[in-house]
Amino acid sequence: MNLRIFFWSLTAALAGFLFGFDTVVISGAEKTIQSLWSLSPGLHGITMASALYGTVAGSLLGAWPADRFGRKATLLWVGVLYLIGAVGSGLAQNVGSFIIARFAGGLGIGISTVVAPMYIAEIAPPKSRGRLAGMFQFNIVFGILIAFVSNALLAGIGENAWRWMLGVAAFPSLLYALFCFAIPESPRWLLSRKGDREAGMQVLQHIQPNASESVIAAEADKIMVVSTARVSGRFWTRQLRKPITLAILIAFFNQLSGINAILYFAPRIFELTGLGAKAALLQSIGIGLTNLVFTFIGLWLIDRLGRRTLLYIGSFGYIV
Repeated sequence: MNLRIFFWSLTAALAGFLFGFDTVVISGAEKTIQSLWSLSPGLHGITMASALYGTVAGSLLGAWPADRFGRKATLLWVGVLYLIGAVGSGLAQNVGSFIIARFAGGLGIGISTVVAPMYIAEIAPPKSRGRLAGMFQFNIVFGILIAFVSNALLAGIGENAWRWMLGVAAFPSLLYALFCFAIPESPRWLLSRKGDREAGMQVLQHIQPNASESVIAAEADKIMVVSTARVSGRFWTRQLRKPITLAILIAFFNQLSGINAILYFAPRIFELTGLGAKAALLQSIGIGLTNLVFTFIGLWLIDRLGRRTLLYIGSFGYIV
């Protein structure tokens, strides 16, 4: 595999790591936050879900900045939003500022779920696209695992442990934003949105270093034709209606399974079984590890069994 493409894809996929980390890291701090600011159950629920409100908004709006300003610039601003969310929530002095900071981080999460896979798909060669795009999902569950581990390690440092749990995400957020400066713009965006054929062909040449100039030119022409057809084509056609509906329902039932509630409140759930606070945090690592292992298995099987077979297996798991 072209190492440049791997690095570019890995950089974009790091947004998934921050997604997973930001989603779960609050699980180690939520009890302290509720006690510190004397939150009612209702307000505590709103506070815990504040990042999710941003995620919904970001996922709905994420395509606009990606098309308007480019994939690279949007990914860079995703890193900035993650940084604001981490620093703001770690330094928050009241529940209002905490909710705003978490919302900003959630906005970055939502945008990244749209733009990072889009960027990877647009720079990856067809034969490697499935594995490279899968790195985003793998990094999500890896971030979840690291968040559980980080919470367990930071739990004993004192009364401000919760601030460190949330604020430590600033370091990978800053690193991710800096890495974004080193990746090129998507050739598809350069050709179809910006109209910069020369820059688009330069990126395509990096993607296919052994290809001749005529092959690169033909690929650029193909991208332009396909992009034009997509813009003029209808979204909700009879052929697309069924797969789009199934994709939406699969994502819906994924959330309805309650996995996020378990991730958000895993330490509290384990404490209710009789475990101490430290033991509950350590047990939570098992959830992250299980999630990571089966995601790795799924990525290994995706090009062997196919997407449809894995969807059947996953759907059966929801039913169980």
